[in-house]
Parts: sequence; structure tokens; C-alpha cells
Amino acid sequence: MIAPPESLVNLLKPWNDYYSHSKGAETVVTFLHIGGLLLAGGLAIAADRGSIRALKNTAHSGPYHLRELATVHRWVLTGLTIVVLSGLALLAADIETFWGSWIFWVKMALVALLLLNGLVMTRTEGALARDSSDGSPAWRTLHRTAVTSLGLWFLISLAGVALVNLA
Repeated sequence: MIAPPESLVNLLKPWNDYYSHSKGAETVVTFLHIGGLLLAGGLAIAADRGSIRALKNTAHSGPYHLRELATVHRWVLTGLTIVVLSGLALLAADIETFWGSWIFWVKMALVALLLLNGLVMTRTEGALARDSSDGSPAWRTLHRTAVTSLGLWFLISLAGVALVNLA
């Protein structure tokens, strides 16, 4: 196990002490993390399902779906912001455990992949705003990024559970 820098441990010690002795802080931070995950992940999964279905009938549902995606992404980003901030609070509360955990770093890599996939998805939506015809190759890209997103949301959830139980 790789230990975090001692200066980082010392910097975070006041938060660690407070968090370790406050059920209220633990409850609020954990709720924010799970609530943010529900907000971001729930909406993203529903939107991903719509993106997968939209490929089958782009002429009928495509334009509506693209408008819906633009609205959903603001909420997903809000939820992700809550997840990241609460995740940093959780990390700071037990830096010595998480820093050396390979599960933690796998989870962070999965989050990075999710964000990268979201960037590809957003750019694809821009391409579809310019050309949403049935023959546009961007529909296939949107489908692929939606499937990838679904998988990443579930893998990140699995990594989070594993982190709590195995770290």
C-alpha cells in the first residue's frame, strides 16, 4: 500500500477528526454523494436509454430527443458536481485508506472515462444539431456513447460499493 504524503495527511487531519466524530457530518456527506449519484446517474441512464432507442427511429423521435438531452445534461452536470465535491470530502476524511487503495484509483479512472465519454457525447449532439438526418453517422456515435455511459455508471457504482467493503 502506498502511503499519502505526510503533509497531506496533516493538512486534512482537522477534517478527519471532525468527520470521524460527527455522525451528522458523515450523514450529510454520504447523502450528498449518494443523492448526487442518483440525480446524475438516474437522469443519465434514462437519457442513455432514450439515445439507444432514438437510433431506431431518428426521423420521428430524433429532434425531440436532442432537445431533451440538452436539458438533461445540465442536471447531470449538477449531480456530478455534487458527487465530486462530496467524494473529495469522503477522500479527505480517510485519505490514508483511500490513497493506497487500487479500487479507489480504478474508480477514479472510470469517472475520468465517464467524463471523457460525456465530452464525446456532447460533441456528437453538436454534430446532430447540424445534421440530424437519418443517414448521419453521428446517430451511431450517440448510440455507442450511450451504451458506454450505461456501462460506466454501473461499473462506477460497483467500484464504490467495493471501495466501502474491501478498502
